[in-house]
Amino acid sequence: MPQVTLTVNGKKHTVEVEPRTLLVELLRETLRLTGTHVGCDTSQCGACVVHVNGDSVKSCTTLAVMCDGAEVTTIEGLARPDGTLHPMQEAFREYHALQCGFCTPGMVMSAIDLVQKNPQGLSEEEIRHGLEGNLCRCTGYHNIVKAIAAAQEVMHGRRKELARAAE
Repeated sequence: MPQVTLTVNGKKHTVEVEPRTLLVELLRETLRLTGTHVGCDTSQCGACVVHVNGDSVKSCTTLAVMCDGAEVTTIEGLARPDGTLHPMQEAFREYHALQCGFCTPGMVMSAIDLVQKNPQGLSEEEIRHGLEGNLCRCTGYHNIVKAIAAAQEVMHGRRKELARAAE
């Protein structure tokens, strides 16, 4: 079996995988990082989104062998070692941008990538368009969009801290 060496959330791992092993399977079953979810197995819902070398990818359609030598970040790798949440995670909490939580890890990972690739800022319409590959079956996306809009201000240094939902 092929060996894959990748760094996940700052920790280097070398594992044997079958050539057909999906990245989501390696993360969930081998490394026991279960924050990355499988919602559809067809790359439709976005619950499986992680970052590979800084870009968001749907791990349910990415072969683990394709990630040999890669830096992978999952939802578990976003918070600081002291437990301080990433600004996007904090915004999702503050703006009540989740209900059941199943889509939340993939939604957060996609939102971070979207904001990082758009330092000029995003309008509500651009945020909604950027989330088209992520499905939430519980919400109407309104609070998700509000959370992303608030987090982008902190992530790009335009605000020192998150604007509270009541503001």
